[in-house]
Amino acid sequence: MDRRGLRAYATPIRKFWVVLLQQRRMAMAENGKYLDWAREVLHAEAEGLREIAAELDKNFVLAADALLHCKGRVVITGMGKSGHIGRKMAATMASTGTPAFFVHPAEAAHGDLGMIVDNDVVVAISNSGESDEIAAIIPALKRKDITLVCITARPDSTMARHADIHITASVSKEACPLGLAPTTSTTAVMALGDALAVVLLRARAFTPDDFALSHPAGSLGKRLLLRVADIMHKGGGLPAVRLGTPLKEAIVSMSEKGLGMLAVTDGQCRLKGVFTDGDLRRLFQECDNFTGLSIDEVMHTHPKTISAERLATEALKVMQANHVNGLLVTDADGVLIGALNMHDLLAARIV
Repeated sequence: MDRRGLRAYATPIRKFWVVLLQQRRMAMAENGKYLDWAREVLHAEAEGLREIAAELDKNFVLAADALLHCKGRVVITGMGKSGHIGRKMAATMASTGTPAFFVHPAEAAHGDLGMIVDNDVVVAISNSGESDEIAAIIPALKRKDITLVCITARPDSTMARHADIHITASVSKEACPLGLAPTTSTTAVMALGDALAVVLLRARAFTPDDFALSHPAGSLGKRLLLRVADIMHKGGGLPAVRLGTPLKEAIVSMSEKGLGMLAVTDGQCRLKGVFTDGDLRRLFQECDNFTGLSIDEVMHTHPKTISAERLATEALKVMQANHVNGLLVTDADGVLIGALNMHDLLAARIV
């Protein structure tokens, strides 16, 4: 191929790379713009939270006190975005010790008001404070022996005027550049709901164990509720032999159970020692002849144990602290009742 042919061949390739580089530069510029826009939103919403925090006053205290001493349930209501926030607020309160649920205001006007009874506290959310759906049910709510807490951005709004307690949740501007989409305002109200929930949690001295009771299916619930008795091996699955058992027979028993350890008990099933896979490997290195040895001669006489009532997470801590892969479970009299190892904790998703 002559020089002219090479030039003709190379020109399209050069143009391709020029266009590709231009596109990459444009993409990088756009990425930078996107990051700038994103940071503007986050800064605006963070500023909104600071404004809400500065606005907190005695009305927040009154609302928290009403919720804390509520003899019924906490009922959250709101339309549109405020409704979504209300659902989240109710869920957070319910899981942190405050019985709460969400009622849609439009559905409330068509029968669901019957879910609200005397001694309940109703928390109504609306940015403008002029929600037609909420305004429509206020007279019916007022006929009940309930406390009405309203959260709005306008202390002179219809909802604020009819509220027993009004919390102002106003921000200077939305993160939306058009000032139309609820952004900073919704974040602020959601954070305000979290603030109420956490204040109540602390006032109730709510504990991790209390939290787990309402989250039994979650990983946290398992970690806080699952006990050694729930996962330990017992009965026929228990690796155990009596004192005086020949070592060879004991090794066979340990292998059959597959827990990597063997409990040694006396005639009353009281735990006297333990022998593990690791002990067996070390024995092979140190001893050429096992003939005539009994389990008593090679077992550890101070095995690590745990009670069946202890949490599975506590069993994990004991194993880690003592660098062992299994624990034997005994009762108050030292009687062997179970065994568990690290694989059992893994299977239970404790690890």
